[in-house]
Amino acid sequence: MMTEREKMINELPYNPHDRELVRGRLNARKLIREISSIPEDKERQRKHFFRELFAETGKSFYIENPFICDYGYNIHWGENAYANFGCIILDAAPVYIGKNVMMAPRVSLLTATHPLEFEARNSGIEFAKSIRIGDNVWIGGGVIVNPGVTIGNNSVIGSGSVVTKDIPENVVAVGNPCKVLKSIDN
Repeated sequence: MMTEREKMINELPYNPHDRELVRGRLNARKLIREISSIPEDKERQRKHFFRELFAETGKSFYIENPFICDYGYNIHWGENAYANFGCIILDAAPVYIGKNVMMAPRVSLLTATHPLEFEARNSGIEFAKSIRIGDNVWIGGGVIVNPGVTIGNNSVIGSGSVVTKDIPENVVAVGNPCKVLKSIDN
């Protein structure tokens, strides 16, 4: 029998009120408070706590305060990846952030979702879908990436976009819903 955490990570319906999941969220908030209290010139200390919070990180990375996540242990943060102010990651399912990713202010990566049918939704059961951000991706300010989305390598997502479907490699995509505008030819 799977635990609620195993169900959550495997994109199956789960109970978010499970004790293990509640402890996980509280632990993430504790670590985030610790990170937020460390001055920016003490980057080594900040990285120590991010490494404790996340499933994995690259050697070199930077995340501005404030940063918010649900659990942290489902976040895989790539080498040289950067997040500007106000990044929110709801990481009920795994979130993979590639190498050299740049996220502008107020980017939200949201894996959590709910049943569409109201009776199931009102029961409190949730589920989540993984998000994958490829290498060398630039995500503009205020972008929302919805559950289950993959953004391909080298792509650019325009500010204010709502990404509801996968975005291929080497494109500029913008809008709500986000759509490919053009290819990027180097």
